[in-house]
Amino acid sequence: MKILLISGSTRATSTNTAALASIVTSAPPTSSTTLYSGLSRLPAFNPDDDHDPLPCEVHALRQHIRDADVVLFCTPEYAGTLPGSFKNLLDWTVGGTEMTDKPAAWINVAAPGRGQGAVNTLETVLGYVGAQVLRDACLVIPVGRADVDDDGAMRNQEIVRSLAQIWSQLR
Repeated sequence: MKILLISGSTRATSTNTAALASIVTSAPPTSSTTLYSGLSRLPAFNPDDDHDPLPCEVHALRQHIRDADVVLFCTPEYAGTLPGSFKNLLDWTVGGTEMTDKPAAWINVAAPGRGQGAVNTLETVLGYVGAQVLRDACLVIPVGRADVDDDGAMRNQEIVRSLAQIWSQLR
């Protein structure tokens, strides 16, 4: 199984990216993972540019999605919704068919009581592009800044174990 993991954060020591990186390290040997790293390099979405040849970074994003069996998202909430850069990434998926019927899930690592605005917006876009949301694989596991070290790696082993449980839901 090929899993594409997409963080909605551009922060170097993001709790979202650290959570996804932790999932990468717990991948079973029968799975392959790609942690997408092109979020900050995507051009601003312009419908006039949504045709072949696509901008290079957009083409690469869509190819990653096309190649994946499942797409796993983890995004912060900013001002009650998705950060602009992550919404931009999602906007680039609307014009293609790569997400149509693609299994997808999300992880919310925000502090308790936070992040639902981002999740709601993400769910709206995933519905619009026709993704197949794997509800049982969607997780809410709060991750605090203290749970991530200076290199952006998860230091809280209890959280690492909780995140690793997603593999049983993705199979």
